[in-house]
Amino acid sequence: MTSATAEAWPEPADGFTRLRLRFRAWRRTRPFWGGLLAMIAGVPILYFPYAHLTLGGLTVAMSTTAGAGSLIIGLLMMVLGVSAWFQPLVRVFCGVGVTILALISIPVSNLGGFLMGLILGLVAGGLLCSWAPLKEPAIVAASEPGTAAEAPVALTVATEEDPVGYQVVPYQAESPEAAPAQFEETGPTPQQGDLR
Repeated sequence: MTSATAEAWPEPADGFTRLRLRFRAWRRTRPFWGGLLAMIAGVPILYFPYAHLTLGGLTVAMSTTAGAGSLIIGLLMMVLGVSAWFQPLVRVFCGVGVTILALISIPVSNLGGFLMGLILGLVAGGLLCSWAPLKEPAIVAASEPGTAAEAPVALTVATEEDPVGYQVVPYQAESPEAAPAQFEETGPTPQQGDLR
């Protein structure tokens, strides 16, 4: 076994830690917190129109004619939260849907579940829309064809182009005695329609 084939973090022997690490790996590949908040936001929107609250000896019933609307809004928010977990590709649709449902719950469901469901729904919609999976950096050989035998291959990490237009260009030495692997920065690249 070499250091290249060894595990970076060997798994512990006990089952709970192994289960926790698997859950963490699953959670990091999807918009977990946005989906969880969307499901939690659906609960007060769904609950308060059907609840009979007692304050002291007084029973307060919040049931209105919009009870069916509250039921639909609360269940849809929960379904969109679960959908974002198991289908991360539809996260933007789910985020927009949760945000619209949270705003519709203001007049329909007792001010959005007394503002609890409204605020949680707006935060969940924002989290679902803004989540994006991480991209793994690709390793690219930075040498010209034909010079591989003369100089060692310099490996660089390929990144997306900077929005300003700067690019990192590897410095090519004239002779083997020159300084190894220096980088110089070029100025902004001219865009189409730029006036100079």
